[in-house]
Amino acid sequence: MTAVAALSRPTLVLNRNWQPVGVANVARALVLLWNDSARVVDPADYQLYSWEDWSRKKPEDGEPVVKTVRFELKAPEVIALTTYDKLHRRTVPFTRRNLFRRDRHACQYCGVKPGGNELTIDHVLPRSRGGATSWENCVLACVRCNHRKADRTPAEARMTLPREPKRPAWNPVYSARNVRVESWERFLSEAYWNVELLGS
Repeated sequence: MTAVAALSRPTLVLNRNWQPVGVANVARALVLLWNDSARVVDPADYQLYSWEDWSRKKPEDGEPVVKTVRFELKAPEVIALTTYDKLHRRTVPFTRRNLFRRDRHACQYCGVKPGGNELTIDHVLPRSRGGATSWENCVLACVRCNHRKADRTPAEARMTLPREPKRPAWNPVYSARNVRVESWERFLSEAYWNVELLGS
């Protein structure tokens, strides 16, 4: 991995109460660490590291690193801010990628996961009848179910949705682009995914 690629990787940002509040790239995370505004959290044992401690930690083979003139620095996956304790209220933009994430890459009518090329965006209330292209009116559907539903509502087609489509609450996964960071799961509970974040 190149130094530029390592600096662009996502880092989960926790507030000082260890609640996820955002995602920064490694470059920004290292600036926060250097400025003593954050500590690196080791996902393996939850130990906190200052800049000085982290810069002495030897990266293991295969781990993403940032190379400096004097040493290699392991790219942090999680940081905790030292003073910030609020929660952000964020909205998730309505994009194809985010719709796939919300619906977990599965047809919302039959539950199959056929792969991205076999999934379509279905308007619950068809566009021809005034249905909007929005979080509340769009779901993923496999080609078969989309063809079966056609230009009807689910009720008219005798098809059911397991849940009402709605805008998802923000969580760090929506900011991570195409990089999946397994260690983040330790900091993201089911309760966190489903609770609406409140502004201060």
